[in-house]
Amino acid sequence: QLQASGGGLVQPGGSLRLSCSASGFRLDEYAIAWFRQAPGKGRLGVSCISGSDSSTVYSDSVKGRFTISRDNDKNTVYLQMNSLKPEDTAVYYCATEHIPDGICDLSPIVQNYWGQETLVTVSS
Repeated sequence: QLQASGGGLVQPGGSLRLSCSASGFRLDEYAIAWFRQAPGKGRLGVSCISGSDSSTVYSDSVKGRFTISRDNDKNTVYLQMNSLKPEDTAVYYCATEHIPDGICDLSPIVQNYWGQETLVTVSS
């Protein structure tokens, strides 16, 4: 089971750090991805960290502003979001395909487990 947290209200240009924790399995064994869904839009992949070699992937819209990382001791994956823009406003989810040593895939349809959402609002 995955649990996302850390969302909130932040002004444009600000920062937030989202956390994805797990119960029942080790996050470092699987690729973990972050997705977001803005009002009236589809769910889009934002970033992913692989389970095999911890390589990372970012969507073009967040590259250079967001950083994904993993703390194995805390069994948690983080998404550090800097230079936030109003268009980053969305419900954010973490998810995993749950394949051991999995590589990253930002397609929502292949994810097998989804965490509870956390809302990020970027507004002045």
